[in-house]
Amino acid sequence: MSVTNRRGFMALGAGIGLGAAMPRAFAQEGAYPKQPIKLVVPFAAGSGTDAVARITAQMLGEALKGPVIVDNRAGANGVIAAEAVAKAAPDGYTLFMTTNTTHSANPSLFKRLPYDPVRDYTPISRMGNLPFMLVVNNDLPVKNVAELLAWGRANPGKLSYASGNSTGIVCGATLSRMSGVPMLHVPYKSTPPAIADLIGGQVSMMVVDLAAGLATVKAGKMRAIAVTTQERTRLFPELPPLADTPELKGFDITSWNGVYGPAGMPKDIVARLNQSLAAMANGPVFRERVAKLGFDAFGSTPEELGTFTVAELAKWKKLIDAAGIQPE
Repeated sequence: MSVTNRRGFMALGAGIGLGAAMPRAFAQEGAYPKQPIKLVVPFAAGSGTDAVARITAQMLGEALKGPVIVDNRAGANGVIAAEAVAKAAPDGYTLFMTTNTTHSANPSLFKRLPYDPVRDYTPISRMGNLPFMLVVNNDLPVKNVAELLAWGRANPGKLSYASGNSTGIVCGATLSRMSGVPMLHVPYKSTPPAIADLIGGQVSMMVVDLAAGLATVKAGKMRAIAVTTQERTRLFPELPPLADTPELKGFDITSWNGVYGPAGMPKDIVARLNQSLAAMANGPVFRERVAKLGFDAFGSTPEELGTFTVAELAKWKKLIDAAGIQPE
């Protein structure tokens, strides 16, 4: 999510039509915010994180009495957006709604990064989790994970998986390693074009967050066969976990979402933002709206997000090492 303010306003008005709902007046004179806030998203419009960000921007703007603009900066597995936020002024007018892609996985997926997930950011609040599901092309003659693996063994070299983020990369590699079924990885800049190629038959399958893929599954354009979490998710309870398949016992990978700012933000602004974001994420209105997108919302304190970020770095390093993924 720099791109101009004009592009940000266009992005906010697109998709779910939030532009007209933005507050037109700022808070009282001398109070924060005095100008529009930019909410940077590291993925393209139409992705799950983008959809949640648009609702977040609308409701945060209403709480702060000033416009919040979504700024999509897709590419390089989130690195472009992460670097831009790390270099932005820590004045509270550039925020980053991101996921485990930039702040958990990238340090183990790349040999060098132009940012540090801990040192270069101010944690503000977690926003929730993005459950992921395994989906396949409708023409693939499988209805569950066991049939998928059997088909892959009977047709060596024909299974491929798309990815639009780090969770897709790691889940696909882990699935291949644990099952022993070779699978070709086809990376994409973001999730929407990966879904399009899956529907078109250019790739066999992918692991996608419910927020980005649920509507397409319900429309019958691709088939969901499992979730990547250890337990079933309340957002799509009919889907069994991958871990229910004997070869995949213990499979448990969950994506998360949180809001950060550049390092060194004033404590009073962090407190103001956290109060609004955490109350939103823990409240019934936001939770109900994003649940329809396949997002499980909850907030946290800045300190909780900071501790969580450090723990997730270690967790994802283990996942990536175990999957045999070599850093680029």
